[in-house]
Amino acid sequence: MQSIQYISLPSLIDTTASLLVAFLLGGAIGLERQVRQRTAGLRTNVLVCTGAALFVDIAVRFHEIHGGTPGPLHVLAYVVSGVGFLGAGVIMREEGNVRGINTAATLWSSAAVGCAAGADLLLEAVLGALFVLAANTLLRPMVNRINRQPIDIVMVEATYSIRLVADLAHRDQARASLEAAFDAGKLPLRDIEITATRPDEVEIEAVLLPTSVDGDELDALLDRLRRLPYVRQAFWSASTTE
Repeated sequence: MQSIQYISLPSLIDTTASLLVAFLLGGAIGLERQVRQRTAGLRTNVLVCTGAALFVDIAVRFHEIHGGTPGPLHVLAYVVSGVGFLGAGVIMREEGNVRGINTAATLWSSAAVGCAAGADLLLEAVLGALFVLAANTLLRPMVNRINRQPIDIVMVEATYSIRLVADLAHRDQARASLEAAFDAGKLPLRDIEITATRPDEVEIEAVLLPTSVDGDELDALLDRLRRLPYVRQAFWSASTTE
């Protein structure tokens, strides 16, 4: 069996190190995405990173074993791009929700395992399959536990809008009070817009630069502004950003 002669302990150790680093780094990237509850989360990033590492490791090992022209490496490149189209076929969008990304990543990683097996790198293929299985099984409880946690607005980068409704006669004082309050709180204002809503009142809208702000801090700030005699209303809203 020709594949037995290709088994090399140093190469296997090198492959293990490469996949372990890819697994950990992909997990670090994916964990941040998972905490923010993005579509491509922990397992997806681990699968993509591990699969990519295995593709590269196969290419290097293949050249060490077989040498010759780079033709076979072109085949590996075609597999990478071809599986990408295959993965896109299993991704579905339903009512604003994207489904199937983890399945697509699993297919892509499975293709890497298949390439390793086809190149007679049997132990590497087994090792790659174990890492893919670990991503889909061992990480699942962690993913489920994170997804059950509510998204805390303090941890989400957002754009905040603050609106004041004030007397028209005290428009300048209301704007100055708003700017002073945010300067004191060291909150970065991006823009201020004043709109006349009624003959005797104006609405002042201030937009903060995208940042993470404690909602309680904004409530306390607006509570102080509401106490001003020329301020009729004060409220804020937030829209999350990527």
